[in-house]
Amino acid sequence: MGKTLLARDLSITARTIRVYLDQSGQPLHIFHTMKIAVRRPDRIVVEFTGDDGKHNLFYDGKAASLFYPDSKKYVTTPASGDIPSALEVVADKLDFDFPLGALFGASPDKILLGDAMAAWQVGTAEVDGIECRHLFFSQKSGIDLELWVEKNTAATPHRLIVTYPLLQGQPRFIAEFTSWKTQPPLSDSEFTFDPPAGVKEVDSTPAVASGKEGGK
Repeated sequence: MGKTLLARDLSITARTIRVYLDQSGQPLHIFHTMKIAVRRPDRIVVEFTGDDGKHNLFYDGKAASLFYPDSKKYVTTPASGDIPSALEVVADKLDFDFPLGALFGASPDKILLGDAMAAWQVGTAEVDGIECRHLFFSQKSGIDLELWVEKNTAATPHRLIVTYPLLQGQPRFIAEFTSWKTQPPLSDSEFTFDPPAGVKEVDSTPAVASGKEGGK
């Protein structure tokens, strides 16, 4: 992977689409904008704004929290380890999946290639006027990844598509990255969830308006 993705501190904005089947089998699309802050190896905060309202994910190296400002509720679970490890806990304990987590491990290339049955460059394509390499990874876990990165040493990611071919309807997650910043360094306080006055802690992830972001 290139220099951008391997940076210790990252501030990222992205537009995402999650495609899934509703109870009647019709494909539905949930749109979000995301503001992501990362400090490797064990800090991440994500602000989601989209069709199902607002919600924030915090991980500070000790605990992971999901905060739903619209309903004034939050849920917290102990978590430790690097970012991908903590996000596995979030998926298991809080039923909340964040498909971008693999990009923020200590070695994203090892995560992408270590589980790959096949990987190749499809070709090149322009994304927002920038020439990118179009890469494909087929994972043993039953996930297909397509990644578009700048054709230079920085290899800044511009687009990611995650497809789940083994699940009914082959749901997909699509991300278009609109900004990557590696400076300035981020402080501990940015990753710690401090519940605002008047909010309530609950035992399970609250339901949100149009379907839950990342629910399994």
